[in-house]
Amino acid sequence: MLEKLLGIGAAVAESAATGAAAAGTDAAAQEAAVNPIVSLLFTFAPLILIFVIFWFMMIRPQRKKDKQVKEMLNNLKAGDRICTIGGIYGTITGIQDDTIRLSVGKNNMEMVVARWAIRSVEEVKIENDAQDLN
Repeated sequence: MLEKLLGIGAAVAESAATGAAAAGTDAAAQEAAVNPIVSLLFTFAPLILIFVIFWFMMIRPQRKKDKQVKEMLNNLKAGDRICTIGGIYGTITGIQDDTIRLSVGKNNMEMVVARWAIRSVEEVKIENDAQDLN
């Protein structure tokens, strides 16, 4: 019984091999007729697709975030309540080119920090003029 199965398997494999040989010559002729530019396009298409996905997932959002931070730093003005990268909260008392003077603490101690060291501008609402921010 095993020989019958092996005999049938050998016959099927033999007929498939002769059919593949005939098809192989046709495939080689078709392959030679394919435009080399199209084959290069299909070769580099996965790389291009990966770059496009990388652009939309990582580069574009980072540029958008950098643009928002730059806009925030350019719109700073005296009286804004800010938080530095180091976690210090203060009120801007003066702005120069690349430095900012802050009023910090209960005694309104003055600090000078770099403009790039500002993390965010805090939204503070004062209910009356007597309320102290620090």
